Formats: sequence, structure tokens, C-alpha cells
Amino acid sequence: MLIKYSDIQLNVETLVNNATSWDSVFFLHGFTGCATDWEPIVTSLPKIYNYYLVDMIGHGKSDSPKETHFYSIESIEDQLKKIVLSISNRKIILAGYSMGGRIALNFAMQNLSMLKGLILESSTLGINDEHLRKERILQDEKLAEFIESNPIDKFIDYWMNIDLFRTQRRFSNDKLAEIRKRKLENNRTGLAYTLRGSGTGIMKPLHNNIKDFPVRTLLISGELDSKFTGINAEMVNIFAHAEHKIIMNAGHNTHLEEPYKFIDEINKFLNVL
Repeated sequence: MLIKYSDIQLNVETLVNNATSWDSVFFLHGFTGCATDWEPIVTSLPKIYNYYLVDMIGHGKSDSPKETHFYSIESIEDQLKKIVLSISNRKIILAGYSMGGRIALNFAMQNLSMLKGLILESSTLGINDEHLRKERILQDEKLAEFIESNPIDKFIDYWMNIDLFRTQRRFSNDKLAEIRKRKLENNRTGLAYTLRGSGTGIMKPLHNNIKDFPVRTLLISGELDSKFTGINAEMVNIFAHAEHKIIMNAGHNTHLEEPYKFIDEINKFLNVL
């Protein structure tokens, strides 16, 4: 379905089990991803929920406007609120991977009354150190310029081969080709503006804001992703009501690398909410 926000259209893929009466789970993909990345996951989740897979602005079938203000974290939060309210009048469970996790957490902080549960996969609370935050902004700007000055296939090939995704090199050539094909459907403008408007450096750190966060939260990271597993091991001690699950034999994208283990943890979480 397409949902209009201001002058742009935002795409949401749906798996509806009972649209009128049951709770809903909204999934947010990572940078260069799209809504359909989640399809193999949601088909194996409890049928007592409806599932909505959001194409974030600048990604998938959602628009990629050239107006930078649409890509700010505040605007994306507002876009997500419009999507949720257009679909559900009940509390929701919100799940996000990497960039999608950061957006999900920021949204949750501003809309606590709308949340029943929160799932953050390979995500962070932002960068606390101001110097490192400024460095990250500069790095993201260089990457945005690279995206704008090269064909999208050159950027996607570069992105898929950064060290963060090294554990995916074990995939078959066919699987890698399938992942690449989905990423190539994104828009260069959308990707570049996303980095500038809502990159990790732009995000305000939330370390001092979540100590009394009342929403039950599941943190997921991959065993082979030592950086984010370490970050999440620290995060779980800051949240008031959180648990941290480590997916064995998985890197940064646990739902792609070990989908059955990821599904098992999500099922456990959803079944006790």
C-alpha cells in the first residue's frame, strides 16, 4: 500500500492475518535495504499479529525527493507516525535493523503511548563522543558524494564488500546476486540524502534518555559482529526493561544470515508480550 505524507508517497508491504482486531508489528529495514527484506521472516512469525514492512524514505518503492528536510530523523519519525496511524489504532510492536533500529528507537522515545514492544537488531544509542560524531558526519558526507558521482552498481558493490558484511561472503553466488539485485533497486538520491539527513553522526545520542524507558525491548546482535555485540551488551544495562540475545554464527545482519535462529528469538519475544 502507498501512504501519502506531504508531497511524497511511502510504500508499505503487508501480511495481514486479521486487519480489524489483532495487534500489528512494523518492520524497518537497514540502509540500502527495502521492505521485502523482511518477507522470509514474517511468514514464520505468530499468526496472531499483522505485519507491515515499511520502505523507508529514499529506499525501495518509497519516494526519493531532493528536498533534504524529508530525510531528517524528525521528519522520518513523523512519516512513520503517519504510517502507523493510517493502519492501526492499537499499540504496536516496532522492529528495526541497524539504521531502522535507530529510527525505531527514536520513534519510540517520542511516541511511548503507541508502543507495546520494541525490537532492535544490530542497533545503537548513537555516538556519545562529540568528536567521533563529527568524524562520522564527515565520513557519511564523503560516502554520499561517492554515491552521487558514481553509478549505483559501483556503490552497491563497494557497500556489500565493507568489513561490516564480511560474514556474508560465505553465501552462494546466487544468493549474493539476489541481495545485490534488491539493493540496486534503490535510488542514488535517496541513499545519499539518507546519509546526510539521518546518519549515525546526525542522530542525537540517547544514552541518558532511556534509563526509565518503560517499553519492553529485545536487543539482538550477531556473535560474529563483535562491535555491535559489545555495544548491545552495554545497552542492555542501560534500558530498564531489556534483554539481549546473541545469534550464533551470524554477523551484522542476523535475520539474513541465520533467519531461523532470528525467527526463534522474535517468536519467543512476541509470545510473551
